[in-house]
Amino acid sequence: MKKHVMTLGGAVASMMLIGSLQAAQNPQVEMHAVSADGVGESLGMVQVKESDHGLLLIPELNNLPAGGHGFHVHENASCEPGENDSGEMTPALSAGGHYDPDEAGSHEGPYGEGHLGDLPLLTVNDNGEAATPVLAPRLSVDDLDGRSLMIHEGGDNYSDDPDALGGGGSRIACGVIDLSS
Repeated sequence: MKKHVMTLGGAVASMMLIGSLQAAQNPQVEMHAVSADGVGESLGMVQVKESDHGLLLIPELNNLPAGGHGFHVHENASCEPGENDSGEMTPALSAGGHYDPDEAGSHEGPYGEGHLGDLPLLTVNDNGEAATPVLAPRLSVDDLDGRSLMIHEGGDNYSDDPDALGGGGSRIACGVIDLSS
């Protein structure tokens, strides 16, 4: 009997480990409204999955303004506000800039040679819901740990012209990516 209990215990531990590995390989990122005052209510989740063609991000979000929104991986795992160069509190500034490990220094969209964190435009329907998956062909789950996902107020033209970083403007939603849980 003792042998069977140990085997059962080992099986349970193995199942827990497999579950943890699957969660780390397909993380879910809880997204929150952000403002200069801090991190607000949950807006839903973005599920992340590896695919043969890159990283698939599957949003299940609500309470967002309708239209297209800039969507990016940002450098730091924080959604807290921060003080900008003008001394003003700025939503989610602690997330840093777009994830750019190769120091490309340019915003060229998900299929360009610029920031690795440039994602396809996030589309929100008239009911304030985002559910259309987007594909990030140059990213893998390993790139995400210790980063954040960001949704901007405006769209994204995948260029630094006429406005820097695609012209998305203010940060309106953010989620911290933690693969250790």
